[in-house]
Amino acid sequence: MGKTLNMTQGTPWKLLLRFSLPLMLGNVFQQLYTVVDTAIVGRGVGMDALAALGCVDWLNWLMLGIAQGFTQGFSVRIAQAFGANDENSLHRFMGQSALASAGLALLCTLLGLLGVPLFLQLLQVPEELSPMSGLYVRILFAGLPVVFFFNYCSAMLRAVGDSKTPLLAMTAASVTNIGLDLLAVYGLGWGIAGAAAATVFAQVISGIICVIKIFRTPQLRFGKQELSPDRQSLGNLLRIGTPAAAKNIAVAAGGMVVMAVVNTCGTTFIAGFTASNKLYGLLEIAALSYGFAINTYVGQNYGAGRIDRIHSGMKSATVLALSTSVVITLLMFVFGRPITMLFISAENPLEAAQAGSIAYKYLCVMATGLSILYILYLLMFALQGLGDTVQPMLSGVVELILRICVAATVALTGYEMGILLAEPTAWVGCTLYLWYHYRKKMKQ
Repeated sequence: MGKTLNMTQGTPWKLLLRFSLPLMLGNVFQQLYTVVDTAIVGRGVGMDALAALGCVDWLNWLMLGIAQGFTQGFSVRIAQAFGANDENSLHRFMGQSALASAGLALLCTLLGLLGVPLFLQLLQVPEELSPMSGLYVRILFAGLPVVFFFNYCSAMLRAVGDSKTPLLAMTAASVTNIGLDLLAVYGLGWGIAGAAAATVFAQVISGIICVIKIFRTPQLRFGKQELSPDRQSLGNLLRIGTPAAAKNIAVAAGGMVVMAVVNTCGTTFIAGFTASNKLYGLLEIAALSYGFAINTYVGQNYGAGRIDRIHSGMKSATVLALSTSVVITLLMFVFGRPITMLFISAENPLEAAQAGSIAYKYLCVMATGLSILYILYLLMFALQGLGDTVQPMLSGVVELILRICVAATVALTGYEMGILLAEPTAWVGCTLYLWYHYRKKMKQ
């Protein structure tokens, strides 16, 4: 399994690439089982099932974003303590992060399950799709403690420079999920419920692999005394984790507003929109990996007082990010149409063709703005590494406002295809906001 990585010494671009590549491979496997999951539902159950899954996609992302936001925020303190060689603080923050993550997991699970009927109503899920959408999202909400467990473990490992163990975990989870998907949907005929259950079980596997590594790593091993509630440490962690989670909540809220408009456009439009939306994870794989890398890099160097290395690291990360985004954009333009059609199956060939056309147009729109998205991730995670999670949170509000503006315009004009511009418009506004505040922070 992976080892810790001190990013306060060595060539920045080499360190960032060394850290990012395992994360990219891990994210590939994570997105692979998301894509396969969607393809199996779309082809094995039908277009209605694909649309039902898409109707609540942002609702699932909301809870996932809360888990990732809090745990990634907590990991900033771990990275800073690791960079400063302060083992006492590192162990204390590890234990208190585990305590906070467990409490938040239970709270979110309860709120999620109780709120399903209201969520379906707010999202304007078509009546004929509500039973399937409700069943799918209830199973995922019931598995939220598992999601928090994995995200906590992987965030702690990334904070000390270990990106290889999360890769191993995601590889195992991907293989497990695909196998269970095929068994549940095609073998047992469980439909959309089987796909959701397979996803939850796969997260269990990945979490177990990561937690084993944590207790085998001396720097990360903590005792029972670190699990005793410490109000000061918990407050410290929540002050940095809450804005990070709030940012994701704002992004998800904007996405849900957009989805509420999409859900009024008919099953064919929803299915096409969902097919490309599921590919969004593939488009952002490298962006998220570079973001996690710069978060750890900035956090460790900030903890060590090496501000000069933060400047050079961001320059290297920008070159890597822009080069990667251009390659992915070109690939999507060339191969996007056949890829999106993997998700779509319908008894009426005309409906399938219409859904495929919508999916490819949406994919091209997102691919065109990909370079902006990659810079957005670098700026957001760099600010978090510096301990500033407030500005990334407010950038989520900027995204929310812009998505609402696009959705309102589409609703008023009736121009359905205009909804495809919601994501790129939000990326541009958010990037400009973060760029201004990153430059301001570094000047200080």
